Amino acid sequence: MKKLTLAAIFAGSFAAATAHAQSNVTIYGIVDAGIVRETGGAAGDVTKVTSGIGSQSRIGFRGVEELGGDLSAIFTLESGYRIDDGSLDSSNTLFNRQAFVGLKSKSLGTLTIGRQYNPLYNAMSQVADPFGAGYAGNIKNLFPAGGVNTRVSNALVYSTPNWSGFSVDGLYALGEQAGDNTAGRQFSIGLNYSGNGLNVRLVHNNRNNDVAATSTAVGVDRDDGKNTLLAANYDFKVVKLFAAYEWDKGLNSSPIPVANAFGLRTPPKPSTDANDALIGLTAPLGNGTLMASYMTKNDKTVANQDAHQWAVGYSYALSKRTSAYTAYAKIKNKNGAGYTVGNNNEAGSGDAAFNLGVRHTF
Repeated sequence: MKKLTLAAIFAGSFAAATAHAQSNVTIYGIVDAGIVRETGGAAGDVTKVTSGIGSQSRIGFRGVEELGGDLSAIFTLESGYRIDDGSLDSSNTLFNRQAFVGLKSKSLGTLTIGRQYNPLYNAMSQVADPFGAGYAGNIKNLFPAGGVNTRVSNALVYSTPNWSGFSVDGLYALGEQAGDNTAGRQFSIGLNYSGNGLNVRLVHNNRNNDVAATSTAVGVDRDDGKNTLLAANYDFKVVKLFAAYEWDKGLNSSPIPVANAFGLRTPPKPSTDANDALIGLTAPLGNGTLMASYMTKNDKTVANQDAHQWAVGYSYALSKRTSAYTAYAKIKNKNGAGYTVGNNNEAGSGDAAFNLGVRHTF
């Protein structure tokens, strides 16, 4: 009887210790898949089952350890995957979405090191875009939010505490190219305000386009890519209004997501001097949310390859964690421009797209 009692005590103590240890680590994720129909591209009409339409499907691990006082150690490891075929979103990178470790203090702020979101993309997805950078209407179709403007490797990010609604984010990423400390480096600074239903962010991002092999070559002059974004939204309760304006300057400041999606004899040329604008809204409708936006790309170079897009969507809440959604967007390209309608995980193949899918969070 004593042995049984001791065993029970030991088992209970072990279970309690294990539960306590696990309470500091959260496993989370998104499972998102549906049907996409794209039209207008050189490949003709495309209908497919795809993953990550509204939000990229992912699994992540987030940990916190209290170190004493108000200081904590934190980490995040996050991997993207595809529901349509079960593959990893990146064939050679396990934690391709986020991978960082750092320290967090309520009084001093947060410092993290690793692969992280760019403050520019955070402002686009969290403040500027009523579609949250997902679905057919997402902001990435015309605003330069793809590639290294979304997540940045080798990055140090510092976020200040919140001062009566105001805060500052800063990112510095090392290019890590032998023989040239400036080649490939990137930095961002974001000024934020949130309070009384209003969210505003002003972000500047600068990316060096050099590589060590060419940065010192005679006659090679690679201008930095610079993006400055002002984004805001205001919640009137019956409707939430969104607005954004961006200045794009320099090489790779306004890339075209698909090189020549429409098979033009003269391929579209990425702008090195452009302005982007967005207005939009979300509104509660029934047991879901209506989303709508209108965007423009004003190419100020001699090519004058402008574009504009309108989009509408609806997300219906089946539960707190599961929603069904539909969305449609249409782009009009001018003077040989080549922008496409994509979704959160894909750049798209044509100038129009329809989405129908299901999204579950855990």
